[in-house]
Amino acid sequence: MKIRRPQLLAAVSLVAAVVLLTTSGCAAWRIRQSVELARQSEPYQVTPAAATARLLVVGDSTAVGTGASAPTVSVAGLISRDHPRLTIVNRARDGARFADIVTQLESDEKFDAILVLGGGNDVIRFTGSELLEQDIARTAELARTRAPLVIFMPAGNVGSAPFFFAPWSWLMTERSRKLHGFVRQAVADNGALYVNLFKEKADDPFAQRPDELHARDGLHPSDAGYRLWYGELNAQAGLADRLAALGRW
Repeated sequence: MKIRRPQLLAAVSLVAAVVLLTTSGCAAWRIRQSVELARQSEPYQVTPAAATARLLVVGDSTAVGTGASAPTVSVAGLISRDHPRLTIVNRARDGARFADIVTQLESDEKFDAILVLGGGNDVIRFTGSELLEQDIARTAELARTRAPLVIFMPAGNVGSAPFFFAPWSWLMTERSRKLHGFVRQAVADNGALYVNLFKEKADDPFAQRPDELHARDGLHPSDAGYRLWYGELNAQAGLADRLAALGRW
């Protein structure tokens, strides 16, 4: 199921209502920037002529690469740069929650690997804990039937984003912490891998270097932010080595 622009705007409007309760006109500017970045974003996909393996990317705006200066410097684009014989199919959509990611996986098409990036919209749009846990578990269950290698890389500490001010930033941190707990359980139950981007604010590079690692909306990663995520993907999940282990490279 595609996330239509009205749905995206509704999600952003909810965030706007929350933020405007506690902040000044700066928040309205950030909201406009976030909407504009989403309108400009395009999911990175590529089908090389000599492709030897296939990766499916599913998720939300972070899987699309919203906030990056170009699709080629999104996480999917950086993977393609280092693995030029990899076909990348990207079904991610701005505004998607885990319930939508389940739909992105409903095709019977098989892949060598699946990368799941999401969760931020469930955090900021207040998806109920029980429903979120179920949606994440269903995502993991479906993904393992579509590919032998499944990697989850959920959004980090949303409360570290400059978009949010206290006390809402505290709530976003707590909800992010719960999100990661649900993902850890789901990957353990389904033999998937988990890349942990969550750090407490005092240790979070996105909190310590906000201007460098965030896009102009103060919510999505910048080019540097996506490079940091890609580094964690390789460091924690050993993506390059695992692609090589598929025996196709």
